[in-house]
Amino acid sequence: MVGARLVALLRGINVGTAKRVAMADLRSLVEELGYSDAVTLLNSGNVVFSAGKADVREAAARIEKGLRQKLGVSARVIALSASELDAVVRRNPLLKLADNPSRLLVGIAENAEDLSRLGPVVEKDWGKEKLAPGTAGAARAVYMWVPEGVIASKLSAAVNKALGEGATFRNWATMLKLNEMARPQDR
Repeated sequence: MVGARLVALLRGINVGTAKRVAMADLRSLVEELGYSDAVTLLNSGNVVFSAGKADVREAAARIEKGLRQKLGVSARVIALSASELDAVVRRNPLLKLADNPSRLLVGIAENAEDLSRLGPVVEKDWGKEKLAPGTAGAARAVYMWVPEGVIASKLSAAVNKALGEGATFRNWATMLKLNEMARPQDR
C-alpha cells in the first residue's frame, strides 16, 4: 500500500438508466489519475484507494473531472479519509434506535458548513424518523433513521431539498463495509 487510504463517494450514478458507470471503469480511472489499490463496493459509486498525498478535496475534484472528461459522466464526488470515515462510523448517535441497517442512512457533505442548511429540518419533530448531525471528527456527517424506507420518508425529502447536491448518502451496511475496506492492512 502506498500512502493514505481514501474513500470517494459518487453521487447519483447507476440509478435507473442515467449516469451509468461500470465499476471496472471507475477503478481504472482512479488508477489512471495516479492513485493505487483501487477497489469498489457495489455498483453505486463507492471506491476506496491509496493516495500518496491525503488531500481528500483534491482527490474528489480530480475524480469528478476525470469522470466528465474520460467517461462523459457528470457526478458530484465527495471524498473522505479512512480516519474520517472511521470517526463517522464510531460516532453514529442513532445506532440504539435503528434496527435495520438499510434504513439507517449516513450523509457525507462536501463541507461541514453545508450542513447548516439543515437547521430548520433538525428542529422539526419527524415522529419515528430521526435526524442527527455529526459531531467533532464526524462534522461532515448527518445520520438519518427512516424506518419506513427512503421512498416513503418525508424527512429524507426535506434533507435532500435542503442539501441539494452538497451531500451523498449511503446506508449503514455500506458505510460499515467501506470502513472495513479503508482500514490499513497489508496488501
